[in-house]
Amino acid sequence: MNYPERVLIKEVGPRDGLQNEKVFLPTQTKIDWINQLSKTGLSYIEITSFVNPKWIPALSDCYEVAKGITREPGVTYAALVPNMKGLEKALLADVDEVAVFMSASDTHNKKNINKSIEETFPVLEETIREAKASGKKVRGYLSTVFGCPYEGHVSPEQVEKVTTKLLEMGVYEVSLGDTIGVGNPRQVESNLNQWTASIPKENLALHFHNTRGMALANTLVGMSAGITTIDGSLGGLGGCPYAKGASGNLATDDLIHMLSEMGIDSGIDLGSLVNAGHFIETSLEKPLISHQMEIARAQKAEQTS
Repeated sequence: MNYPERVLIKEVGPRDGLQNEKVFLPTQTKIDWINQLSKTGLSYIEITSFVNPKWIPALSDCYEVAKGITREPGVTYAALVPNMKGLEKALLADVDEVAVFMSASDTHNKKNINKSIEETFPVLEETIREAKASGKKVRGYLSTVFGCPYEGHVSPEQVEKVTTKLLEMGVYEVSLGDTIGVGNPRQVESNLNQWTASIPKENLALHFHNTRGMALANTLVGMSAGITTIDGSLGGLGGCPYAKGASGNLATDDLIHMLSEMGIDSGIDLGSLVNAGHFIETSLEKPLISHQMEIARAQKAEQTS
């Protein structure tokens, strides 16, 4: 297997990690956490989501968070937007980059966005056009690319079709999401070989959930296929509300440890990342589930005993 010399990690914990939390973290806590993440060597942090607070109450302070963080040079601070209304608020907060989202399966798209795939395209097209006119880069998220909680199998051809459409509308990159964590390495290899036959590898990123413990294995296959941008969430924070037992996203800290052991550069300091993990798990009053955080807690307990 061939691996890249360097991988770009996009940290989505402050958005994808916190959006499903039932507790509302104080705004200043979110700001403090993002500020800590900014000093770990991360070059991309998705800080919040400008979605109707009725749907994601945990991130209802999106504007205050975006305006309150300390922006470090060389770090891109991105936010999720669903439509023009969300974009307008994100532009007022002056985020560096915005991301739009939709699903590869029609049923999940309707459950998540309340629109069919075909109905979603015009909404996103307008949002992308206006964001770019305002000088913002636009990323795209595509959910359920390896399976849907409602429809089951999602064909690679359908994923290819929607991904191509998003790129044609002006996103620079599509993050392919295994929303319910059903992908396996052989499937990832086969699908990526098909997708990259028509879509440039540099326009694709991978976003795995670790529901069944396959995220790191799938990431390895993705990297060997030439995908060098990977989404992660510190400590494995997050999960999918539609997947029973979903244990969260690919843990950024576990990914960084693996890359470091393999001699693959990420530019991120694992120790600083773990410290930021301690901060957020203390704030949430629950342990983060990644292996690196479990090791760090055990070491801390040993030192204090």
